[in-house]
Amino acid sequence: MHVFLETDRLALRPFTPRDVERVLSLDADPEVMRHLNGGRPATREEVERETMPALLRRFPCLDTERGEGRGHWAAEDRASGGFLGWFEFRPTSPESSAEVELGYRLHRRAWGRGLATEGSRALIRLGFTELGVRRVTATTMTVNSRSRRVMEKSGLVFVRTFFEEWPETIEGSEHGDVEYALTEEAWRQAPAGRG
Repeated sequence: MHVFLETDRLALRPFTPRDVERVLSLDADPEVMRHLNGGRPATREEVERETMPALLRRFPCLDTERGEGRGHWAAEDRASGGFLGWFEFRPTSPESSAEVELGYRLHRRAWGRGLATEGSRALIRLGFTELGVRRVTATTMTVNSRSRRVMEKSGLVFVRTFFEEWPETIEGSEHGDVEYALTEEAWRQAPAGRG
């Protein structure tokens, strides 16, 4: 299968409809879903009806020779080829690649190894150098300290805390969500963030 981007330990490739089982195994883990819906495992129907169409969506503004118009990438272990989860690098507006949202969802076996930071940094670098990205944003629950650390290690800085109405109230949601961001200019001025 075609590899879009490689790091020392990761291979990012386009999703295909055949990835349903892999995504279901990820989204069926209550710990993976804890900060998304309170830990409720996703059903096959939800993955097929909602998740897969989002992961397969194309964005014409990212349809460059390298970008392939994708906003989500399946993450695999370069050594074993095993599915680890996915990364999001999706335009906030379908008409422009100037601002993208960074996200990641990895199996628990991939946690604590620096893989989310490794993949995020590689996507940020690619976005600023080849895809026409000018600003990267990321959001998570205020209480999701692991995800916030990944954002910070990837060079993003805290922008704000905000409160939105979500379909499900989950533990910690009373503290709101946080937004982090990084501009191309700030990235170019901070070599440590380019890792």
